[in-house]
Amino acid sequence: MVGTTIEFFDFYIYATAAVLVFPTLFFPKGNDTAALLSSFATFGLAFAARPLGSMLFGHFGDRIGRKATLVGSLLTMGIATFVIGLLPTYATVGYWAPALLALMRFCQGLGLGGEWSGAALLATETAERGKRGWAAMWPQLGAPVGFFFANGTFLVLMEVMDFNAKTAAHNHAFLTWGWRIPFLASAVMVVAGLYVRLKLTETPVFSRAVAEGKKVAAPLAQVLKSSWRELIIGTFVMLATYTVFYVVTTWATSYGTGKVVDQSGVKVTFSYTEFLKMQLVSVLFFAAFVPISGWLADRYGRRPVLLIVTAALVVFGLCFEIMLDPSSVDKTMMLLFLIVGMTLMGLSFGPMSAVLPELFPTNVRYTGSGIAYNMASIIGAAVAPFIATWVVHDYGVGWVGVYLAVAAVLTFIALLAVRETRDVDLADV
Repeated sequence: MVGTTIEFFDFYIYATAAVLVFPTLFFPKGNDTAALLSSFATFGLAFAARPLGSMLFGHFGDRIGRKATLVGSLLTMGIATFVIGLLPTYATVGYWAPALLALMRFCQGLGLGGEWSGAALLATETAERGKRGWAAMWPQLGAPVGFFFANGTFLVLMEVMDFNAKTAAHNHAFLTWGWRIPFLASAVMVVAGLYVRLKLTETPVFSRAVAEGKKVAAPLAQVLKSSWRELIIGTFVMLATYTVFYVVTTWATSYGTGKVVDQSGVKVTFSYTEFLKMQLVSVLFFAAFVPISGWLADRYGRRPVLLIVTAALVVFGLCFEIMLDPSSVDKTMMLLFLIVGMTLMGLSFGPMSAVLPELFPTNVRYTGSGIAYNMASIIGAAVAPFIATWVVHDYGVGWVGVYLAVAAVLTFIALLAVRETRDVDLADV
């Protein structure tokens, strides 16, 4: 949990800056919507890199072990995040600024692509029988905790530096140097994470597989040959989870703060700090329901829990037009929208670090679960803020909900195709 908290903190401070800072500082001045879409494009680049990271780190994770690979993924993420805090802006170096930003975002994606499956396997492969969903919940909890600290850090900085995103001049201290603090400070967290990870021991399931000579020379080739069906199913099982999260966080931030105008021409006008406070309240529900979902997945099985939650996501998507109508949405309704979305996210996300690893045999589990998880990040997360911004501008906010509902229907179909894995013994797979 400590490691994934750090990794997700690094990842989410970029997501916050992609709305708040980067459109202003790293892209040519002109059309604000074009700058926001350009910023979202670099935001999405990390998701394209994540499957590559899962292949790269998955190869070593299945060949040399979970522990060493997790150290490598943390360093990759940490160095890239620190460098972002040092980058020159468009006013200083022109188009080199967005190019370097995109490169570092790509490296962040590589690091997180190798992070999740390693952390999930560390938990699942050391869990007690019958409690694997609960054990696997802990690395998942790093996501809301990292998100809370990422947005909380930006909120504190904005309050202390008296920064208003709508009225501040380009030479405001926050835009000059304040936004860099979370990126640079992440180096301290990475050192702490490395200390924790270097104290870890290898998982007994992987050690047993090595002793029995089950390692394969090319895990990627093997997983594509023997587990291609599980790769496809796992990708779509994760699709709705990714889509709801990045619609309710990154896109909702731009919509709620008036950076995206509805088809009607009316926009929502919460201040950035006001919206950030609502998000911080809602992410507490995300964190609270992750352990609940882990317990439910052990008690009732993975499929029943996820089928019910996914059906609820369809209903939630179809309520967007009512909840987010720009002409009538108020603070209470926006907070309710965020809380419902984050609650469903927690219930959906919690069991995933058990479900996906349980689909694959030990000798390709790191690679297989990582690819499925991160391929879903491309089709469910990378494009979500971009598509949602385009849809609300051209068709209205209700169709953003339809977009989420369609993703949830695809996940529901995938869940019908997946086998129940609660009672699978990972050491025998």
